[in-house]
Amino acid sequence: MAENNVVIKIEDLMKQFGGRKVLDGINLEVYKGETIVVMGGSGCGKSTLLRHIIGGIRPDSGRIYLFGKDITTTKENELDEIRKKFGMLFQSAALFDSLTVEENVSLPLREHTKLDEHIIKIIVKMKLELVGLRGFGHLYPAQISGGMKKRVGLARAIALDPEVVFYDEPTAGLDPIVGGVIDKLILDLSNKLSITSVVVTHDMNSVFRIADRIAMLHKGKILQVGTPEEIKNTTNEFVKQFITGSPEGPIAFFQGKEDYLEELTK
Repeated sequence: MAENNVVIKIEDLMKQFGGRKVLDGINLEVYKGETIVVMGGSGCGKSTLLRHIIGGIRPDSGRIYLFGKDITTTKENELDEIRKKFGMLFQSAALFDSLTVEENVSLPLREHTKLDEHIIKIIVKMKLELVGLRGFGHLYPAQISGGMKKRVGLARAIALDPEVVFYDEPTAGLDPIVGGVIDKLILDLSNKLSITSVVVTHDMNSVFRIADRIAMLHKGKILQVGTPEEIKNTTNEFVKQFITGSPEGPIAFFQGKEDYLEELTK
C-alpha cells in the first residue's frame, strides 16, 4: 500500500503500567477508506492502544503518526486541531443526560465551529437522518434504548465530517439484531462518507461482518494482521482459539487476579 494512503502509522509502541507491559512493540498501519478491526480478549491492550491513537495517553516509547503528524511529540493545542479530523464512538455512547438527542449531536459543531444556529440545526438533522433517527431529536437519552443511544453517539461522532472514526466496542451490551444494525451503519457510513474506521471489539460476529482487515492483539502484542479470510484460515493457535471461542488452547483462563497478572508478564 502506498505511503500516501496511510492515515495512521504506529511504530514500536511501548507502554507500561506498574511495571507491566500493556503495549509491547506495536507496529500497525491503517489505510485510507478501510475498516480495520483490532480484536482481542479483555485486558489484552485494545482500549489502551485506542487511547494512545487518539492522543489520550503518551507512550513510554515509539511513535504514532496521525494524518502524517507525530502525535507523540505534538503540543496539546496542535493535537486539538488534529482531533477535529476524527470522531469517536465510546462504548457507553457517553451522552449527556441533561441534553436532548439534538443537543448532544450539536455539541462538536458548537464547540469547534462558528456556524449559525440554523445551519447547525440542518446539519444535526442530516446526521440523525444518516443513523436512522429522524424525528427523535427532542428526546433525552433516558427516553431512548441502548441501541438508539449508540446511534446518537455515532451521529455526534460524524458531526464534523471526520476523516476517521474510532469505535470502542460499538456492539457491547446490545442484542444480536441491534448489534447487526450498528454494524450495517458502520459499513454504510464508511461507504457513503469515505470514512476510515478503526473498530476495537471482541464481538466475533461483528468482526467478520465489517472488517476489511483484522489485527489480533494478545498480551500487548499484535499476533497477526490479515483479511477476514486470512484470519479464518490462520495457523496461529492463539488466533484460531480466539475466533472459535474454544476453551481449549494456548490462551488459558485464570480465576484469580494475581494469576492473571502473572501470566500477562511472562
